[in-house]
Amino acid sequence: LHFNDIRAEEWTPSYAGKSSRMDFLLKQEQIVIEIKKTRKGLGAKELGSQLIEDIARYDIHPDCDTLICFVYDPDGRISNPRGIENDLKQDKEELKVQVWIRP
Repeated sequence: LHFNDIRAEEWTPSYAGKSSRMDFLLKQEQIVIEIKKTRKGLGAKELGSQLIEDIARYDIHPDCDTLICFVYDPDGRISNPRGIENDLKQDKEELKVQVWIRP
């Protein structure tokens, strides 16, 4: 709606021998949006690990200055969503990270 160039599922550079696809890249704004949905097998522990890997991967991505992680948690599997958000957010010059966990 507010962006003209939205690139879906762009590949990331290899990190620790593994590449992945980012959900959305706003190349001109240098923003990556990563979206996840909790489910059986993707609770707080697994989600935290995945987001830590994502942050490390996007920290070296040349088109990412800001990483926005949105987690849809309709069943309330994450018991302390604000804790995870606060633990993972960062405001470094090289990478800003925002995490939003919502039902």
